[in-house]
Amino acid sequence: MTEADFAAWAAEWRTPPAPVVPVPAMTLVGSGGSLRGARVMIGLPGHGWRTELRGDAIIRQGARSLVPVLAEAEWYRAERERVEVFAALVPVERVWVETISTAAERAAGPVDSLVLVSLDAPPTRGALPAEILASQATGQLTGRRLVQTGNDGEQRGLRAVTEAHLGTAGSPQVRVAQESEWYRWAATGQAPATRAVPLAELWLE
Repeated sequence: MTEADFAAWAAEWRTPPAPVVPVPAMTLVGSGGSLRGARVMIGLPGHGWRTELRGDAIIRQGARSLVPVLAEAEWYRAERERVEVFAALVPVERVWVETISTAAERAAGPVDSLVLVSLDAPPTRGALPAEILASQATGQLTGRRLVQTGNDGEQRGLRAVTEAHLGTAGSPQVRVAQESEWYRWAATGQAPATRAVPLAELWLE
């Protein structure tokens, strides 16, 4: 099945999860929002973006506003062990916050044409059916951020711990773990609690 076939199939019976929409941190702070624990991206327009980061409460140094930014693994370690960890101080104008926006246009699925984005800001990231990667022989789902959709709505904060495989019911499934346990696994070696989720309910965030 081609990516175009997946797009048509997904659009036919499934509504994708809300997309991830980057918002300038200054906008969020200006409206009274907090950056503590927020998924953030840092970078420069026209240069590029760094993801998989978390922010903390903004710091004022004279006329400068700085955001403590740290790798997600370090964020989870700090929360788990209640310890201080190193955080880079990034000017607030170079920080964007990942938000989940139901107001933004939802992607109907992947298309087989090239889509170019502006380098003025990080692009909105629409969810893609997990079948896209599961259909590739190399296997690329393990470790990816996933969203599960179903009768209970959207469940985020999941990581794939396996590739797609045949479940006991004879349909494809993927085992997933909570993201906090995914990072704890790397830090302590303690295997996370996992559960099997039908492949058809999973999206790449």
